[in-house]
Amino acid sequence: MAHLSMNRRDFLRGSLAAATVAACQGPTLAAEAKPIFRLSLAEWSFHQHLFGRAEPKMDNLDFAKTARDFGIEGLEYVNQFFADKGTDETYLTQMKQRAADMGVQSLLIMVDGEGALGNPDKAQRAEVVHKHHKWIDAAKFLGCHSIRVNAQSDGKLRLDEQMKLAADGLRQLTEYGAAQDINVIVENHGGPSSNGKWLVGVMKLVDHPRCGILPDFGNFAVDRRTNEWYDRYQGVAEFMPYAKAVSAKSYDFDEDRPWVTVDKGSGKETDFLKMMRIVLDAGYRSWVGIEFEGRMDEYEGVRATKDLLERVRTELTPDYT
Repeated sequence: MAHLSMNRRDFLRGSLAAATVAACQGPTLAAEAKPIFRLSLAEWSFHQHLFGRAEPKMDNLDFAKTARDFGIEGLEYVNQFFADKGTDETYLTQMKQRAADMGVQSLLIMVDGEGALGNPDKAQRAEVVHKHHKWIDAAKFLGCHSIRVNAQSDGKLRLDEQMKLAADGLRQLTEYGAAQDINVIVENHGGPSSNGKWLVGVMKLVDHPRCGILPDFGNFAVDRRTNEWYDRYQGVAEFMPYAKAVSAKSYDFDEDRPWVTVDKGSGKETDFLKMMRIVLDAGYRSWVGIEFEGRMDEYEGVRATKDLLERVRTELTPDYT
C-alpha cells in the first residue's frame, strides 16, 4: 500500500505541475479567451463594387466569401443589393448556404427604401410597417438577430411630433419582430436620428426590449445644409444603453495619427481608440461592424479598418479583461 500511495502522490504532483504549466502558457490546449469584441463586415463597405461602379463587380451572393477572405466571421447585409429577393426563398436559401459554406454568421439586414416608419398618415404608416415585414421574415430565415431600419417622419413637423410618429411605427414593427425573436434596431442616419437625445427619446417611447439602436461612429450630420452636427462621442455614449450592434464607420486614414479616420468631405474625424472605450465602458462585448466609406479602394479600406480595429482591440484588451 505504501508503494501505491507514493505513486498516487507522484501522480497528483505531476497533474498539478501540468495544470500550472498550461495556465502559464495561456489559451493553448484550453479554449481561447473570448475577445472583448468580434469583427463583422457591413456589406455597404463594398457598395461601389456591388452597384457596378467599380471593378470587379461584386454579386451579393459572393459577400460571404469576401468576408471570409478577410478573416471576418459576421455578415451585415444591405437589402438594396437583393431588394427584389426579400421573399424569394430559393435565393435566400442560396445566401444561407453560402454563409454556412464559408463558416460565417449572418447577423443583420440593413433595410432602406421601404418608406418612413413615422409617416404622419396612419394608414400609410401601417403600410410602411407591413413593407418591412418581409425583411424580418428574411432575417429570421437567414439566422440573423436583427434588422436595421430608419426612424423617419415628415421633416416639416415639430421634432416632438416626429418622435411620436416614428415611435409608433417602430413599436408596431417591433411587435412583429418580437414574435420571431428578431430585433428592430435604428441607426443614426441623418436628420433627427443623428441627434442623440431625439433618438433616445424615440427608444423611451417605444419601450420594448426588442427595439434598440445601431450606433454608427460617423453618421452625426443633423443638417448638412446648415452644417449642424451632433457630437459623435456624446451621441454614441447616449446610444450604448440601447445598442444591439455597433457600426465602426471609417473613412480615410492618417499615418501620423494611427487611431484616427477622417471624412475628407466634411473634415470630421473619429478617434477609434476613444470611441471604442465608450463602447466597452458601456459593457458591450459583442460584434463591431466594419463599414468603410472612404475615398480609397474599398478592398484596401476594409483591410485598413480591420487592421485599425484589431490594433485597438490589442491596445484595450488589458483594460477590459
